Formats: sequence, structure tokens, C-alpha cells
Amino acid sequence: MESSNTLHLRGVKMNLSKSRYCEAIQCNKMLWLDINYPNLKMNVDNSSTLDTGTEVGILAKDLFGQHVDIEFDKNLQSMVDKTKEVLEREKKVIVTEASFLYKNNFCSVDILIKNNDKYEIYEVKSSTEVKDIYIDDISYQTYVLKQLGLNVVKSSLVYLNHFYERHGELNLKKLFVIEDVTNKVLEKQDEVEDKIKEINSYMKKTEVNDDIGLQCVKPYDCPFFEYCTRNLEKPNLFTIKGMRYNKKISFYKNGIYTYKDLLKEDIDEKSREQIEFELYDKKDKINKDKIREFLKTLSYPLYFLDFETFQQSIPMYDNIRTNEKIPFQYSLHYIETEFGKLKHKEFLAETGVDPRRSLAERLVEDIPLNVCTLAYNMGFEKSVIKNLATLYPDLEHHLMNIHDNIKDLMIPFLNRDYYSKEMYGSYSIKYVSPALFPDDQSLNYHNLEDVHNGGEAMDTFKNLEKLSKEEQEKLRQSLLKYCELDTYSMVKIYEKLKKI
Repeated sequence: MESSNTLHLRGVKMNLSKSRYCEAIQCNKMLWLDINYPNLKMNVDNSSTLDTGTEVGILAKDLFGQHVDIEFDKNLQSMVDKTKEVLEREKKVIVTEASFLYKNNFCSVDILIKNNDKYEIYEVKSSTEVKDIYIDDISYQTYVLKQLGLNVVKSSLVYLNHFYERHGELNLKKLFVIEDVTNKVLEKQDEVEDKIKEINSYMKKTEVNDDIGLQCVKPYDCPFFEYCTRNLEKPNLFTIKGMRYNKKISFYKNGIYTYKDLLKEDIDEKSREQIEFELYDKKDKINKDKIREFLKTLSYPLYFLDFETFQQSIPMYDNIRTNEKIPFQYSLHYIETEFGKLKHKEFLAETGVDPRRSLAERLVEDIPLNVCTLAYNMGFEKSVIKNLATLYPDLEHHLMNIHDNIKDLMIPFLNRDYYSKEMYGSYSIKYVSPALFPDDQSLNYHNLEDVHNGGEAMDTFKNLEKLSKEEQEKLRQSLLKYCELDTYSMVKIYEKLKKI
């Protein structure tokens, strides 16, 4: 739904690249907006993903041995010229970031192998699976090279092996999977040519009015979604938690997107409840019997546990799999008797070392055997503890005892035994806590410095080693305060349930 003041083409010159081509594969309008009005993007922090992709790309360059690297240059023609010089000079050579320009179509090939007059293309991804958009990506590159007269005989995707576990030196041959997709790429060459023509034509439009659809979330969430839905009455079906996006789009295409319209449709109970609470400003829904049943499953001493983890696409330590969640921190509030004083313990690993052993040892010191431990969304905490127990047999008995005695504080909110309008259909602690305690600034994550959510905690810890000692200490304190707030929020929620 476009407004009357539709944006107009700014006349920005466009060179197509493999990333822009893939953006247009998802949605032409997204590319048009990205080129002409990038300031309209939602504030999406993908720095961690970009960093991971860069690390994986650099490592993959050594996969085939000695190579010539074409360094990045803002002057794309310079990269093209350097590539041409290397390929004309060498009969057999491996070139990384080999760059080519055909008309206004540019691409840098992650790894290019030249063997006399035959060329092989290898596109590196930090994913652990092949996605359709990756085929589009390498098909575009193959097209550009073929149009320049190069004999591309093989096109392959290089991605991470999900099952690789490091033992000793990093084994690149096992870390990476190389999948030949030549046949799929060749089948797409006419499609690529047609798509390039379509893109060039579309980019000349003075205004765009394409409506939203499934392309807004597949293969990636579009950063312009808020702009494209800016004229929809709020709240609307896209603010409903839990409803599948394809069902939302089906309603939308049939002109059904307001809360009032949705109430007339066949929707699930929780969605209907969210809508009714919002429309009719209903009072809090509290099922005291169910909450009482839940509280009876708990006992003192009572421990409140929250982990923070990070992932390594490239395992840096032994016995770590690709993208395995590695715990580096926990916060632990505990109450020993019903009217006892609230106490707190915490752990934050040193940087540059595998944190798991020291964390596991501290955890079994801090949580006694046979006590009740509360987590929020316990599946995560239980999986972390189970992995530690598998890794350290000498600690297995105690760790699994903790594991088996964990209860989930999320249950009353997941089951909607406690629900308020301010939870906006969510049972996440980041929604539940402010809904229950709207005026308690001590529970406001926005008041924290540097670290406000799990993603920021992960990125902060991963990057600590690169900083000065002073910066490290400041950020370590921010990490501790963030994690402590998670378990303190759990304590306050528990106390709220008790008062009810």
C-alpha cells in the first residue's frame, strides 16, 4: 500500500554486482530502494554475520593451496585490470577475488582456478547448507565470465560442514564441503540473462509500487518492510505473534489486515486473544489455579539460571563443532529458604581460551545437588548443560543432576495462564518483564550500557580480545550487568506469581 507521496528515482548510477543481483532475485523493489533510498532501511545489525562471512572467506582461500589474491579496491576497474593481468600471465593459477566486468555487470569470484583455457568457479558461503539463492549467486557469476568468453567448466559452492568437530589442527578439507552445482548453474543461464534485462529496466522506473508478499521474508527478512507497510492501520496482522507469515500474507491479499477484520476469520485461539485484548483493552488474564499448580512444582532452595553463549563458524578449540553454542557466562540468583535473602553468583570466562571447562567446574560449585533450578525457556539451558556433561565425564553426574531438576518459568506465560495486553502476544521475557513491571526502571534493559540483548552479548564477548585492557574491563562489567538483569527479572517474575 503506497502513499500518494511515492518516492521517485534519484538517478543514482547502478552497477550490478552478485549481491545486488541476489537482492533483486528476492525483490526488485528492495534493490531499487536500496540504491535510491538506503536511509529507509530498518536498523538491522548484521555486523556479526558479515564478520563471520569474512573469516570463513579468508580461511577458504587456502583450501586449494597457493593463490594470487586480488585486493579490494573501490576502483572496481583496477581490480578487473589486475585480474586480467594475472590470467594473461599465468597458464595455471588460483586467483581469489578475481574480478570481472561485463557491460555494467560486475562480480568478484571467491576462488577461481585456471587450468590453461578451462576455468572453475568456487563461491564460498558461511552457511552449513545450500540455499536456492546461492545457486542464483553463482549462476550470475558464471554468466558474467561466460559472456566475457571464458570457458567455465565447473561451478561449485563451498560451505561449512555442520558435522565437523575439531581435534588438533584445523582440517580445511573436513571443515568445508565442496558441492558441484554446474548442471544447475548451466540450466539457469538464460534465466540470468532475462533477469539482468528485467533489473536494468526496473531500475529506470521513476517510482515503484510493488506490494508486499512472501518475498518480504524469503530468503531473508527485508530491511524495508516497515517502509512498505507504513500505511497499514496499526496494530495490524503483521504485529500478531505466532501466526505463520504465509497465512498473514494470504489474509492480506484478500484485504484482511485490521484486527477487527481478523476477528471475523478462522484464526488460532492465541492470535484471537491478542487481538481482543488490544481492541477491547481487557484486564489481565490470570488463571490462579494453573499458576498455583506450577508453583507447587518448585521448592527451596531455588536457583535462577541464565547462560550466555557464542558461536564459532570456524572452531577454534578442540571438541567444538561448527556453529556449536559455546557457553561463556552465567548469572545465578538464589534463595535458600522461603523467606530467605536473595543472593547472587556469576561467572564470566577469560577471553582467548576455551571457556567450557572452567564454566562447568564453577557451575557444579555454585549449584548444589538436588536443588530446584529455574530457567526461562529451559530447553536452551538444558542443552548447554547436557553438552557440558557429555564433554566432561568427571562432572557428568552433577551436571545432569542440575539438568534433571530444571523447571521452566516461561510455562505460565507460554500457556497464557498469565497474559496482559502489554505482552503483545509474546511470552519472551523481554516482553513479559516490562508488561509486569512497567514502572520499574531497575528492570529496563534500555538503561544498560553497551549490552542490551543476547546478540550484543555474544558479539561483545567474541570481540573482547581485540580491545585494550581498559575497554575489555568496561565491557566485561557491561556483560555481567546484562546477564545479572536476566536472572533478576526472573526472580521478580517469580515473586509476582507468588503474590497472585
